Amino acid sequence: MAQTELAIQQGKTFVRTLRWESAPIEYEPITAIAATAPVSLTVPGHGVPDGWRIAIVSVKGMTEINASQPPKAKDYQQATVVSTDTIEINKINASGFAAYTSGGFVQYNSPVPLDGYTARMAIKDKMRGNEYYRLTTENGDITIDVTGYKIELSISAEVTAGFTFLSGVYDLEMVSPDGVVSQLIYGEVTVAPEVTD
Repeated sequence: MAQTELAIQQGKTFVRTLRWESAPIEYEPITAIAATAPVSLTVPGHGVPDGWRIAIVSVKGMTEINASQPPKAKDYQQATVVSTDTIEINKINASGFAAYTSGGFVQYNSPVPLDGYTARMAIKDKMRGNEYYRLTTENGDITIDVTGYKIELSISAEVTAGFTFLSGVYDLEMVSPDGVVSQLIYGEVTVAPEVTD
């Protein structure tokens, strides 16, 4: 459960992609790192979902790339999956780093399997207050990508154009196939007025 602020622009399509991380922590061994921009890691059979947050630990030689131990939130970067054995991290330019010599791991939190889940989210004026808008998997405003381990929130530009509120609160609940409800994120919503229509 994480507090996350959502900003909606009136008259613009709102999209937010979420990934549900859990224990245990996974460690996939690195066998090579190319000093390129973006950095390219060889991690045979890594199993990391595209777009997942990863940290790099215990690398020898190219130590600039290592996260602190234990990794802090800022140490995690979004992975681009190139193949089953190769990952790139677009935000890391390793062209000036020392040469990789050996070792290291890609560290990440396990993705929660999303098979059979539904989701719901209400935006209200306050806790237990009046509801402004509701997103659900049933109405299509929330989609769940089981193979990509992604949850996408989407509100069309036509709908946000009609928003007359400027702020509110929300929470996103995931409902398992056996009815267990988990709060994934919660927080405040702000709506910025449309300038160009």
